[in-house]
Amino acid sequence: MMAKRPRVGVVGTGFIGPVHVEALRRIGAEVVGLVGSGWETTRRKADELGVPAFGSLAELLAAPGLTSVHVTTPNHLHAPMVRQILAAGKHVVCEKPLAMTAAEGEELLALAEVAGVIHAVNFNIRFYPLCQQARAMVRRGELGRLYQIHGGYLQDWLLKETDWNWRLEPELGGEMRAVTDIGSHWLDLLGFIAGQPLVRVLADFATFLPVRRKPTRPLETFSGKELRPDEVEERAIRTEDYASILLHFRDGARGVLTVSQVSAGRKNRLSFEIDGAEAALAWDSERPEELWIGRRDKPSEVLLRDPALLAPEARAATAYPGGHAEGFPDTFKSLYTSVYAAVAAGRPPSEPGYPTFADGVHALRLGEAIAESAQRGAWVDLPESVTGEERQ
Repeated sequence: MMAKRPRVGVVGTGFIGPVHVEALRRIGAEVVGLVGSGWETTRRKADELGVPAFGSLAELLAAPGLTSVHVTTPNHLHAPMVRQILAAGKHVVCEKPLAMTAAEGEELLALAEVAGVIHAVNFNIRFYPLCQQARAMVRRGELGRLYQIHGGYLQDWLLKETDWNWRLEPELGGEMRAVTDIGSHWLDLLGFIAGQPLVRVLADFATFLPVRRKPTRPLETFSGKELRPDEVEERAIRTEDYASILLHFRDGARGVLTVSQVSAGRKNRLSFEIDGAEAALAWDSERPEELWIGRRDKPSEVLLRDPALLAPEARAATAYPGGHAEGFPDTFKSLYTSVYAAVAAGRPPSEPGYPTFADGVHALRLGEAIAESAQRGAWVDLPESVTGEERQ
């Protein structure tokens, strides 16, 4: 329990909003209210979670003693809601993407810095303990010079033409889909672990299902896999089901990322391998308790998550003994533990242990370069604002 219990509001009642609520409760925060897209949906979800329902963000911001707000809405609402929260002087945690464009994200970063509040973007995958361990090993030089960084983020929840979600609509989710939705997590994570920025990208996109069948009634994320013919209408799709991206890193490492939301059997698999001159590392989010360590001149090994065996920074992201599995929900808990330590301190730390709006802006700039590369079918050099040292 924290010395001063934060009072937090959550905006968004879909899949990820309740995940935030649960994680906030686990760190001892008081969830003072929930705001959704409509009153009936908000009230029903609030009743399920055992929290008060609010009719609007403005009403939530007026709640006595409110510390901060978490934004978990569809992408197009992030920027206007974050502006409103910052204008009220509240700390804010926003789901990615921070905004619909890099320019909009830069505006939000500037507003947050002027307001002097704690600001974070929900790149939670960083907080798997073995991802923290991988970063520590790279920073200590255990892999030697990095040669290759490769992997993917694969899902199957949009495999069928009847699968539908608001992310398929560019006006709600943006002009990119798979890269923005899940590829951004991989890119953020590997930048975090490798400690060196990207300098060039070459992207190839594909939309395998150019026409989908949209339900005529609202559905929550990951639901609605079985619908009657009279419950759907055909819609043209402009966003990518798949992307493959070649990567050049600042210090000479090469990489490749495959992103797909149409890979049968892959429910939520983020995987990476980092190959260095001395050793290699590999990790898979569907087996999050295992970090493979590759060797040339002695046996390779699998490090099982055990606080007693981890680097101090990785140990800080784990709460249970070895053999007591931790996973996706625990990453949110660890992220918010770091964020609300800064809230308790009353000011942003000089070196935040959590992803900030600056990381959100970086992801948006990188995404725009990837989209340009896919459109042009050519390598795109990243601007100094993306490749510089400010994020290291």
